[in-house]
Amino acid sequence: MREISHSNKLQDFFWEARSRILACYVVLILIFVVFSIPAFRQLLFSRINERVQEDLHEQMDRFQEFAEAQRIGLAESSESDSDEVFQEFLFEEFLSRQLPEDDMFLIALRDGGLYQSSPKALPEPLLADSPLLSYLANAEQTLEGEQDFPDREIDSVLYVAEPVEIDSESEWVFVVAHTTAGERAEAVEATLVIVKVMLVAVLLASILAWVVAGRVLAPLRRLLSTARTISESDLNQRIPVQGSGELAELATTFNSMLDRLQAAFVSQRSFIDDAGHELRTPITIIQGHLELMSDDPEEQQETLSLVNDELDRMSRFVEDLLLLAKAERPDFLMPETVDVSALTQAPYTKAKGLANRDWRLEGEAKGQLVCDRQRITQAVMNLTQNAVQHTRENAIIALGSSRHKNNIRFWVRDTGEGITLDNQEKIFERFARIANRSRPSEGAGLGLSIVRAIAEAHGGQVELFSRPGIGSTFTLVIPLDPPSNRLSYEQNSNL
Repeated sequence: MREISHSNKLQDFFWEARSRILACYVVLILIFVVFSIPAFRQLLFSRINERVQEDLHEQMDRFQEFAEAQRIGLAESSESDSDEVFQEFLFEEFLSRQLPEDDMFLIALRDGGLYQSSPKALPEPLLADSPLLSYLANAEQTLEGEQDFPDREIDSVLYVAEPVEIDSESEWVFVVAHTTAGERAEAVEATLVIVKVMLVAVLLASILAWVVAGRVLAPLRRLLSTARTISESDLNQRIPVQGSGELAELATTFNSMLDRLQAAFVSQRSFIDDAGHELRTPITIIQGHLELMSDDPEEQQETLSLVNDELDRMSRFVEDLLLLAKAERPDFLMPETVDVSALTQAPYTKAKGLANRDWRLEGEAKGQLVCDRQRITQAVMNLTQNAVQHTRENAIIALGSSRHKNNIRFWVRDTGEGITLDNQEKIFERFARIANRSRPSEGAGLGLSIVRAIAEAHGGQVELFSRPGIGSTFTLVIPLDPPSNRLSYEQNSNL
């Protein structure tokens, strides 16, 4: 078991975000190093060739200046050496005075062969019988180039060859050559040093990246730790937000999510408690009456009537709960284009049969509206039933509709006892009960919650204006432009 646990920990270590970030970083750096080394080496070789070419031309210019000075001196003197003697003197004198740098060779060629060189010892490709020297000895114009010898220690030879034009029977060529093996070896050594330095730098950068990644990912570890401590019974933990940026935004978003979850769990527990209480009461009543029911037919009939009444109340309660639950689904609404005037008159006609009240139709908006006709009617009827419960006989209850900007407004106005400002928001909550009211609600406290759910499903809202002792006006505000998700569902349903 210890071996398995150790293996899991090791696997988690290598697969955690910090390790993967470091691995990607190291791989990218190593790829950069691998591709940069040949480029750096080639760059050094190119710079060596450029410098060697400059040295070759400089040495050739020096020879030409020396030759010109010797010609001028010969012309001014009274001596009359032959051209051949002068040519030999020119090369011998120049070569004896020069001390070439390492790997540079000054060569005088005469009649296609080697005449003299400085230094005396020449590499194999520049010996008297070599193809390269034979090629240069026959130069009729300036030759410049490089010849590689990959199988030789000298690596390659850069050269400049120029024929010397002096009236004589012999053909003379002056060659300046340079082998690159030594300097390229130094370049390779410098490259190796750079590689070692870069590897050390990669190691140090990796250690620093590991530390920095740990600090950057610290909020994620706190998020993970907080998430592990969260349970249904404890949603109070929050992540401390520090600084700004994506991780701070992530912590803020996570805390907001916890706030919503906590509110949802609290609402759920309250919903379950209230629903259980509402269902427990009729069940207890039914159970108690059935247990006490005697053989008397009249008493049995009374008991059955009471049981049926309680069952009807439970059925309405369950239907309301199902309706509220369905309000979150896309098929809650079945939108269609309806006439607003007809939609206003329909609930008014139905409401007149609810109770003995002074029913009034105060206004009818004209035009058409895309909505769920049955849901809007249901919401208005819920408002009228609520008005009936909190008004007395012959009290005024008015219905109507109007168009305001891009909304259609359906209202129900009563002259009942009114609602205090503190309770105006509470009454839309599920199972809401308002204390100190002269006439308690007969329902389970879900009617106004259903009204608000219908309004919000249409993309609208419910407005309330109420003054205690004067009455209340509930207004259902429905936008003329229905929500796109409802329209999409309507189109899919029609298909």
